[in-house]
Amino acid sequence: MALPAMTWGACGSMSSNRPEVKPRKSGPLVLAVAALGLQGCAGHASPSWTLFGAYFPAWLLCGLLGVLGALAARLGFVASGLATVIPFQLWVCTAAGIIVASLCWLVWLGQ
Repeated sequence: MALPAMTWGACGSMSSNRPEVKPRKSGPLVLAVAALGLQGCAGHASPSWTLFGAYFPAWLLCGLLGVLGALAARLGFVASGLATVIPFQLWVCTAAGIIVASLCWLVWLGQ
């Protein structure tokens, strides 16, 4: 007969190394939440365009235009001299890029 693994505890008494295992009851809940989250993928295909013989996702193109918008904002700030006045330029240019990307998404895809 095998004995359970025992060690000396901090108080000098012997204790078991095995943690108490409790059964999980959240499995069905996690599965239901995941199923609800995946419903948006089933209705229709993702918006994409055919460019150079391959499907190109619309969000990627809008993101690329957002990055170009952020670069244009930075170049505009430097050229106009506002770069010395505007604080937190990284955040301002990032916000400009997000605005450009969101506007491209809204105008082209109407969502």
